[in-house]
Amino acid sequence: MSEIEKKWYVLRAVSGKEAKVKEYIDAEIRNTDLGEYVSQVLIPTEKTYQVRNGKKIVKERTYLPGYVLIEAALVGEVAHHLRNITNVIGFLGGLDHPVPLRQSEVSRILGTVDELQEVSEEVNVPYLVGETVKVSVGPFSGFSGIIEEVMADKRKLKVMVKIFGRKTPLELGFTDVEKE
Repeated sequence: MSEIEKKWYVLRAVSGKEAKVKEYIDAEIRNTDLGEYVSQVLIPTEKTYQVRNGKKIVKERTYLPGYVLIEAALVGEVAHHLRNITNVIGFLGGLDHPVPLRQSEVSRILGTVDELQEVSEEVNVPYLVGETVKVSVGPFSGFSGIIEEVMADKRKLKVMVKIFGRKTPLELGFTDVEKE
């Protein structure tokens, strides 16, 4: 038997239940002949950075909530079987004819995950010039200052802090300060 051509499809899932959907599909692949038609199930994630109690915490979150990517050959009852898995709403593109992703979209989502992480971090600049922040790390911890410049590409801020009655510029990372 020749290899069945598989394409990437997007399954719509109940938001927050993407991991459960992946778990169910993986179980079906192991326990039934679904493995012949489905080769990969992925949940696109990205790393986010947060500061809690002065410590940098890395969290992983889905950057396409409510979507699960699946590489499959939708022949016979395969689409129907996948659609009826718990927490699955359906395929992106409709009930009758699920639309496969173009190769450019697949490579953008899968191949350049690192670039997407950097872009999403740059876009998510939580600070504005003129805002008051409190230094949470280092020798100036506890001092408050006003943001003079935001360097999104370096993920740094230039903050003017009053030390001994004098304004002193500090260059701090996004994770080294907290909003007041």
